[in-house]
Amino acid sequence: MERESSNEWEDEPLTPAGRLFAQPEMRQIIHCVVGTKNPFDIDSVKSELRKSAMLQHPRFTSLLVRDHRGREHWRPTQVDIERHVLIIDRPLSDADHDSAVNSYLADLSTEGLSMEKPLWELHILMAHNCAIFRIHHSLGDGISLMSMLLACCRKLHDPHSVPTIASSSSSSSSSSRSRNTTWPNILWNLAVTFWFCLVFALEFILRCLCVRDRKTPLSGGAGVELWPRKIATASFSLQDMKTVKTAVPTATINDVLFAVISSGISRYLDFRAPNGVQEGIQLTGLAMVNLRKQPGLQELSNLMKSNSGARWGNKFGMLLLPVYYHRSNNSDPLAYLKRAKAMIDRKKQSLEAHFSYKVGDLVMSTLGPKFASWLNYRILCNTTFTISNVVGPQEDIMMVENPVTYLRANNSALPHALILNMVSYAGRADMQVQVAKDIIPDPEFLAKCFEDALLEMKEQVTAKI
Repeated sequence: MERESSNEWEDEPLTPAGRLFAQPEMRQIIHCVVGTKNPFDIDSVKSELRKSAMLQHPRFTSLLVRDHRGREHWRPTQVDIERHVLIIDRPLSDADHDSAVNSYLADLSTEGLSMEKPLWELHILMAHNCAIFRIHHSLGDGISLMSMLLACCRKLHDPHSVPTIASSSSSSSSSSRSRNTTWPNILWNLAVTFWFCLVFALEFILRCLCVRDRKTPLSGGAGVELWPRKIATASFSLQDMKTVKTAVPTATINDVLFAVISSGISRYLDFRAPNGVQEGIQLTGLAMVNLRKQPGLQELSNLMKSNSGARWGNKFGMLLLPVYYHRSNNSDPLAYLKRAKAMIDRKKQSLEAHFSYKVGDLVMSTLGPKFASWLNYRILCNTTFTISNVVGPQEDIMMVENPVTYLRANNSALPHALILNMVSYAGRADMQVQVAKDIIPDPEFLAKCFEDALLEMKEQVTAKI
């Protein structure tokens, strides 16, 4: 066991979200995958880790302990790097690098982390030029952890500078607001927001309690998080996504992503169950949404400030995003984008993500983590898939003076049979398609359905130019 520190610091209680992820039903581990051009120098990696920003953060140097009442706390300890860095020298299999790494990730998706040390590990796959950071979700969400990871990297063409984190442009939104500042528009927008808040809040509550998606070849359910997993990677060009979004005014990359998922799922169901799925059936996705005041990745210095609106930890809400099955041979590819944009625009006008976050916080504070965990587990069982999207750096970076070739992410298994995690980096977006292999045996084909959906949309857009 790692030696606990002296009483220089007292135990610190976990946040409500941290306590939620410490429950057995919701125990989640985030895997940040970094591919590099060259093999790793292990001594350099360990040296960089010891002086990294990561080990300056108290969460990464603390044990998760429980007091006599069962309440979780962080207890500072001294970190033994040797116990956290695992070196795998041999090739994982005879398969190509991507397949071998994805197979390794699939095995990790049903494994936990030892509670005898701080809740993170670094697995280095020497034969595949790949490093996998395993980090318990109670330490932070995807935005926090990606921001931490980037603080440990440097720009490829400026080795003394950390990667820049582009702030999202607000010009279009500000100009839109300036056009809608008359009293009639303000009152109308308030009425629309109130209506959507009411509708989506009711839908969210019903999903927690009783409303469930109808069964399809993609459906999971209680206990599916324990089933064996497979992972495949769908790769997209960000330029292709930008081209597609021009087909619908004010569309965003997120609109295109959800259109691609909608179309890809319909393509897959056409193949798996050509006559067994009802036209128009709803499959509901559960999306994780960053709620920090500043969108996107955060400067690490801001995250470390307790009074910052972009504080460290877990600060995200949930959105219910419905997908409707339509037979591919009867569908206009760009119709998926139009439907996705209309639906996501309605979600933006509501406060559904904030509502889910506040309700979760209230339930944790009043009814405790076990009941909150049960509610979260219920909504996972009553929906069909999970989706997350983290925007990474759009410039080439390096880690320990080793050029980074790709960034990917996935998380531990959930009751869903389908989990989608996308990270963009340097003009490319990689989406990890994680499945329960006894339900969805061919994630490689599903990944290709997503890739083909984007290419078909792009072809239709470019044909009109």
